[in-house]
Amino acid sequence: MLIFIKLLFAHLLGDFLFQPDSWVKEKNELKHKSKKLYYHIGVHILLMLIVLWDIKLLPIILLIALSHYLIDLGKLSIQNDKNVRWIFTADQILHLIVLLFAAEKKSPFIDKIAIDIPVEQIFILALCILIVTAVSAKVIKIMISKWTPETEDKDEDSLSNAGSYIGILERLFVFGFVITNNIQAVGFLLAAKSVFRFGDLKESKDRKLTEYILIGTLLSFGIAIIVGLFYAYLFDIQLG
Repeated sequence: MLIFIKLLFAHLLGDFLFQPDSWVKEKNELKHKSKKLYYHIGVHILLMLIVLWDIKLLPIILLIALSHYLIDLGKLSIQNDKNVRWIFTADQILHLIVLLFAAEKKSPFIDKIAIDIPVEQIFILALCILIVTAVSAKVIKIMISKWTPETEDKDEDSLSNAGSYIGILERLFVFGFVITNNIQAVGFLLAAKSVFRFGDLKESKDRKLTEYILIGTLLSFGIAIIVGLFYAYLFDIQLG
């Protein structure tokens, strides 16, 4: 199981944290001719080498990298503005299947579900934090992109990327509250955010903006709660 966790950790780092938006834009425009596509694969190879730290696994790493290239190439060839969310989901599922297959072939983990503390717990904690921060930020952005409201102003008084950072912080808080068995604090955090947002929404009088923010907030809290519950389940943390 540890090999799969490490591979998944490297994958999420490479796809969500170490892939700038400029790379994504160039890949979408130039497809297989984009240098950033090959940089992206190189980053994945480097991350897998670092995380696994075993040169004997190089053949598996290269096979995973090749499959990643082919999957991304297929995604780029059929992706458009209308199907971006479904293609993104299918893309990540295919990558996950490859990682499961590679880990199972190297070290059958289906029969090794027992968790060895602290090595696996540290990796799983890091994986969960990565999911509720960088991964969730991009997933939510893609999922609600269809409903992004067109505003007349560009919120000149707003801090750059403030919404993204607020979302990351709130998910970290929610995740922390769940795994420390402070579920009630999640409700207080949601209420506090609602109070702060109420003034802006009341002033804008924009129903679409209100619904957009509500969807984003529920997705954000929902992801953090699910990841927190998953972590608590794995390590028998008593909740309630």
